[in-house]
This record gives sequence, structure tokens and C-alpha cells, in this order.
Amino acid sequence: MTRRRFLHAALSAAGSLALVPRISAEPGAGPEPLFHLHRRFKSSVPVAAMDLLRNGEQWFVRATSADGAVGISAPNERIRVLHPMLSELVLPFFLGKDARDLEDLVDGVYVHRSNYKYAGIALWNCVAWVEIALFDLLGKLAGAPAGELLGGVRRKEVPVYLSSLRRDTTPEAEVEWISKRLAETGARAVKLKIGGRMSRNADAAPGRTERLVALARKTWGGELTIQVDANGSYDAPKAIEVGRVLEEHGVYFYEEPCTWEDFEATRRVADALEKVLVAGGEQDTSYEKFAWYVKNRGLDIVQPDVSYNGGFTRTMRVARLAEGAKLDITPHAPQGGMSVAYMLQLASAVPNLGRFQEFNGAPQTPPAWLEPKLAPRAGAIAVPAGPGLGMTVDPDFLKKAQRVAGAAN
Repeated sequence: MTRRRFLHAALSAAGSLALVPRISAEPGAGPEPLFHLHRRFKSSVPVAAMDLLRNGEQWFVRATSADGAVGISAPNERIRVLHPMLSELVLPFFLGKDARDLEDLVDGVYVHRSNYKYAGIALWNCVAWVEIALFDLLGKLAGAPAGELLGGVRRKEVPVYLSSLRRDTTPEAEVEWISKRLAETGARAVKLKIGGRMSRNADAAPGRTERLVALARKTWGGELTIQVDANGSYDAPKAIEVGRVLEEHGVYFYEEPCTWEDFEATRRVADALEKVLVAGGEQDTSYEKFAWYVKNRGLDIVQPDVSYNGGFTRTMRVARLAEGAKLDITPHAPQGGMSVAYMLQLASAVPNLGRFQEFNGAPQTPPAWLEPKLAPRAGAIAVPAGPGLGMTVDPDFLKKAQRVAGAAN
């Protein structure tokens, strides 16, 4: 019996997996509320307007309550192709609803106009942008950071790992530039790209993966936590073979070894490896898929993306699911700008947070229109403490944004 099989059996015997809640898609029929927003807000918070705005290449979702409170989120780059879905299928649903019912509304929009037929990252990105804007609005009304609404702030700063998003570098060049960023940020962990990305066992360059991992460990020594991301490069046998190499070099986690749709293959890898943890989940938006992974011990570290997975509500449900099986959650979060605040607010409240959280390792120029500037210092980022997301968008920049679409009472 492998280590993971033993742990799975032990958890099942202890009843831990019984802690997994059943999530219903019907409004009002879900589990006990996660956030108890009706307790915090005694009066209703009607949504009076939902707008999609654009200033150049920057897009915003703006939520406005009947009493004039405003919440803002900044969509990721997928908004360029998803804005029709957001405008036609998602924004109108939230209009006139009570924002205190946000958990039920996230479930309700799924069945509204048969939106479930579009289910996946496309739909749930759109829902996330609206839900996050409404959490920003509610936080501002409450005078509290979003993390407080998500269950209470447990930590005020979050240790991060530097995430490299490149495969077009030689091992020597990759280690050299990351070394500079480690010195600048004080980060104590890094994630390297291996394989070729959904490449059917091909490496980005012959022998690159083995040489990169070996050089990284030799250069950085045993104190730095090294993680890798294969982006679905391998079938199970090849992933296990690569995993053995990772184990030799003390790699901490191995993300998406197999294609994300093949959860049985991912479990085979997790079962076979003893010294490296298997991580995944960034592409997944099905609660049932996460439940399968947890029940069958197909992952050791669960990685939903706050935006891809539909926002704070759905991601916190996955976190609770993982917590019931004594697994950590490490949200996928390679985006910059305001998206960093989404990860930080969630991380501030999650009880079963992993050791390090993702931060794009490339040198970045923070948006001039956004405060505060979120960057690692001494290996960690302070969670914005202001109300809502804790971020301030330059009013002049927002005023110049054109209204692309929207709905209003």
C-alpha cells in the first residue's frame, strides 16, 4: 500500500471525507452559508447597476448598490473574447438582487438562461468578475477587508513563491534571472516550468527539464523550496519517470503532470510518487471534479484559480473540501495588477493555506492607476488592509473609461 493509499484509508476511517459538503446548483438549496452575510448586513443591499468599463486595454466591472456604494474588479485578459457572455448572460442576472444573497446568486446564475451549457473557465471567469466586484462593494459598506467577510482574517501577510512562466530559456539563463529576482524579493521558494505544455511527453528542448532542475538545486542549495509545473506535458508513465528525477533533487510539488482532463492519470502519478507532492486544479471549475480528487487522493495540493473557478464563494468551497481531507490549498495566481489582491484576500482567510502562494516572478511595472503597489518584501506580500479588496483605482483613470455594456434599474 502506498503512502497516499494509506492516508486515504486512514482519513476515510476517521470520517474526514464525510466533511465534504454537497453543493447544490439551486438557489437557496445549498449548504450552510460560508460567509453569513445576512448577519453582518441587517438591511438589504440591492444591486442597482452592473457595468463593464474600458480604458484602453484595461477593463473593469463596476457594481453599484441602491444607496450608491461601488465595488470594482479588474478582469484578466480573457475579457477581450468573453465580454459578450459577461454582458448578455451574467451582468443582467445580478441586477436588482440583494448582494447579501451572493452565495445563492453564484449558484443561481449557473442555471439562469441555461448558462450551465457554457460551464467552464469561460462562464466562471465572468461570474467571478461580478462576484468579486460585489465583495469589494460589501467590504466597503462594512468598512472591512474582503478577507474579513470570507470568514475572518487569519494572516496579514502571505509568503510567496516566484513563478516563472517561461520555457523558451536555457537552464543557465533561467536560473540566472530567477536568482536576481530571488535576491530582489527575498522569496524563499520558486516554481519552474518543465516539459513542453500539453506536449505529449516532449520537452521544451531536449534534456531541458533534467538539466534545469539539477542546476537549480545545485545553484540554490537545500534551503530554497523548488516547485515545478508541467502544464499537462506527460502521460502517466512519463510523468512518473520525470517525478523520480524531481524526487532526487528534493522538489516540493509537481504541478499538472498530466493533462488536466485526465484525472485518473494524475492519480496514478500521485499514487506512484512518495517524496514529491502532486498539485493541480487551476483549469477545473467543477466542484464534483475537485470532490473526486479529494475523495480519491488524486492530488496532494489543491490549486483552484479564484477567477477561473468563479470567485471567492466557489473557491472557498473547494478550500473547505480540501480542509476536510487535511489537504492544503495553494490558489493558482500568476496574474498581476488587481488580481494579486484577489489571491491575497482569499489567502488571508483560508485556514488550510499552503506554505507559499503564487506570484509572477517576472519583473513587473505595477499599474500606475492602482494603489497600493503589491510586491514581495522579505519573501511575503502584505494583504491590503483597506475595505473591500483594499485597492484604490485612480478616479481620473476610471472616469475616462467608456461604458461598454451594463444593466441598471
